[in-house]
Amino acid sequence: MPDRDPPAATDDVRDLARDLVATPSHADETAAGDLLERWLRGTTDAAVTRDAHGNVLAARAPGAEPTYPPATDAPTLAFVGHHDVVPPDDAQANDDGSYVVGTRDGRLYGRGSADMKGSLAALACAFRDAALPADGPRLTFASFGGEEVGGEGCRAAIDDGFAPDWAVVGEGSTGYSGEGVTDVAVAHKGRRASTLVAHGRAAHASQPDRGQNAVYRAGDAIVAVRDLDTPRAEVLGHDLAGTVAVTGIEGGSAWNVIPERCEVTVDERTVPGDRADVERAAGEGVDWQVEQDLPPMACRDERFADAVLAAARAAHEHPDDPLGDGDRPPRPEHVVKPHATDAGWLAARAGTEPVVCGAAERGEAHTADESVSLATVDRCYRLYRRVAGTFTLD
Repeated sequence: MPDRDPPAATDDVRDLARDLVATPSHADETAAGDLLERWLRGTTDAAVTRDAHGNVLAARAPGAEPTYPPATDAPTLAFVGHHDVVPPDDAQANDDGSYVVGTRDGRLYGRGSADMKGSLAALACAFRDAALPADGPRLTFASFGGEEVGGEGCRAAIDDGFAPDWAVVGEGSTGYSGEGVTDVAVAHKGRRASTLVAHGRAAHASQPDRGQNAVYRAGDAIVAVRDLDTPRAEVLGHDLAGTVAVTGIEGGSAWNVIPERCEVTVDERTVPGDRADVERAAGEGVDWQVEQDLPPMACRDERFADAVLAAARAAHEHPDDPLGDGDRPPRPEHVVKPHATDAGWLAARAGTEPVVCGAAERGEAHTADESVSLATVDRCYRLYRRVAGTFTLD
């Protein structure tokens, strides 16, 4: 791989990132998908498609004419992102509905800059520019819609047959092992949101024995949740600890009425291979309902995880990287993330070995002044390009 970026690559990454951030995609993702599809068709030799779910998909193949869907069952490496965002803060949107976007102090500001249009631009440009080794996998690119509402686009694509062998998902992994360092997440927790619904019988509060107090039943369920064992998992030597917590309770209709219904909300952070037995808190008069279940992720392919880590370390050694320090560049590490991404769906439903690696720093996504470091976006471009150019099937 060359020591320097291809001519104008940094400008391309930054221009595409800015254009994506400026394009609204919280209520309707069509315009952002259109932009990305046009860019891929106009600047790459890849086979590009837009599926029925609004996902943007493309493929390249070493030494072969690209097709999408790929024409053979040869192994595939995927660069994965999403182009939807959460609703903008008032200060992040103009009166006409367009997004406010700006650059200052080396950072790109605007809704979606961190989560994850900065990294999405880096993924797209690296997909275009990577020199694919003859003994390497096919390279695909996927930008999904609906990630922020439970991974709708990713799940639909998997149902349609999207199943890469390996994937680099460009969600944030910067700042875990050290400030500004872009690490490689080999696992993350999932999230299961559920509700315990306690049923009772209403009565006048002056004669409580004539009713059945749903709040009391809910209280017993809360105690059961509090006493649950939470699972742990180990992924490539890293420990993940699950959690479970009651996060809300609502019941009763008036101060003088024995409540006939009470709902308890439960937030559970799951780990690969195991989860808390929340259902045990249900019982007589108490039902358990799962509202959302986002799967955890684990990469079990140590060779792939190490290849991405080597690319991350090489990217930090680039002469233009502002964090480089002569003979002592920052040293990225394998880390774990606390929250779910589309990597969980790929691991759970498609059998993919994914890692998460991207420009966003911890705590930056979904904020009123969301931003991303442009130098880190440049670094991610180099990182992604190196992964595609060096990872082989051997």
